[in-house]
Amino acid sequence: MKIEHLGLNVENPIEMAEWYCDNLGFVIKRKTDAPVHARFIVDSSGQGMIEIYRNEEAPIPDYFTMSPLTLHIAFVADDIDEQFKKLVAAGATVLSAPETIETGDRLSMLRDPWGVPIQLCKRAQSLL
Repeated sequence: MKIEHLGLNVENPIEMAEWYCDNLGFVIKRKTDAPVHARFIVDSSGQGMIEIYRNEEAPIPDYFTMSPLTLHIAFVADDIDEQFKKLVAAGATVLSAPETIETGDRLSMLRDPWGVPIQLCKRAQSLL
């Protein structure tokens, strides 16, 4: 078994998918429109996929008040400092600036413009 995708019910999936494509290198793999607007976006490796959708039958979580320890999406970044600056300029809010922790990993935590926590990671030793 392997993970196919992570799904996020959000207020504006079309705009959010475009932001992830423009700023994190995703591409749209599949899209559907009304009644459930959905975008399946794939990362630059072609192996990680997120479904961003709006389904009226389920509540949208309040991502802005959700602790990043409850939910976050982690991204491998070759240059965390540069990617951090790019995301902040594109509307992400800072939860923690880039820092190197005791394992030698370099990490940062932000929220995308819809409140979803995103982590930037440069591991001292790759986990995958």
